[in-house]
Amino acid sequence: MAMTVHCDIVSAEENLFGGLVEYVVATGEEGELGIWPHHTPLLTRLKPGPVRVKKQDGEEEIFYVSGGFLEVQSRLVTVLADTADRAENMDEAAAEQARERAREALNSQKSEMDYSRAASELAEAAARLRTIEQLKRQAARAR
Repeated sequence: MAMTVHCDIVSAEENLFGGLVEYVVATGEEGELGIWPHHTPLLTRLKPGPVRVKKQDGEEEIFYVSGGFLEVQSRLVTVLADTADRAENMDEAAAEQARERAREALNSQKSEMDYSRAASELAEAAARLRTIEQLKRQAARAR
């Protein structure tokens, strides 16, 4: 049996996941992080995108976070997300539409504020689509 660490993934709305995992993969400010049991304590901001966990039973689960923090302690990994969702619950068509709306807003910007908001929305839509793509790759490997 592989070594494990307890992981909690929570947002302001709900507790999405809590259990023993073999590892957690998330994207922090400095890049992608792989967290395994006995990882050095760490606190970092998370970029919008997927968070993958490999559960104790060997199954991998993917979540989307819009940002937040990742905290690593000796026996606990906590993902404190601004908003979060299970990748399997995400709507690819809605994410594509959001990306197109953000691109159109970028092209028709009227002020610096409009540009910043549109750029942020585009980044979030792209992160949602990356999460959905990871879920598709995972499903293809399982076949």
